[in-house]
Amino acid sequence: MALAITSPAFTNNGPIDARYTCEGADTSPELQWTGAPPNTKSFALIVDDPDAPDPKAPKMTWVHWVVYNIPADVDGFPEGSGKQGSPRGAKDGANDWKRAGYGGPCPPIGTHRYFFKLYALDTLLPDLGRPTKAQLLDAMKGHVIAEAQLIGTYKKKNP
Repeated sequence: MALAITSPAFTNNGPIDARYTCEGADTSPELQWTGAPPNTKSFALIVDDPDAPDPKAPKMTWVHWVVYNIPADVDGFPEGSGKQGSPRGAKDGANDWKRAGYGGPCPPIGTHRYFFKLYALDTLLPDLGRPTKAQLLDAMKGHVIAEAQLIGTYKKKNP
């Protein structure tokens, strides 16, 4: 069974409800995962938007959430966990708002895609402080044993 990440809040490639965005409560959606390899020691989660600032002319990938050292026995996050702090043992990285935790979709123009990327690692990473996405990806090199992604979309109701 392959690693898979899902959410009861939205389907893969489906729209993300406004409550998980800057137009709502800006809380993280519930996430669930299955199929972790038996030698998984931890997970990492990165949520980003490759369509920033404009999907017709993307110039950067905006990072919404970075979490690492998620314990291997954790199989998901409840709704709002990005605001309440990570589960026991997990560490928050820095998003592109220069803060820890979840920052929901808030596209300035058009419909953007939001990639929820889950990585199963064969190790527990050292304390990286509050790493950026790039720093976390660098630290994970050679340790990713499985990965999965879930994509949601969002377009502001009131641009």
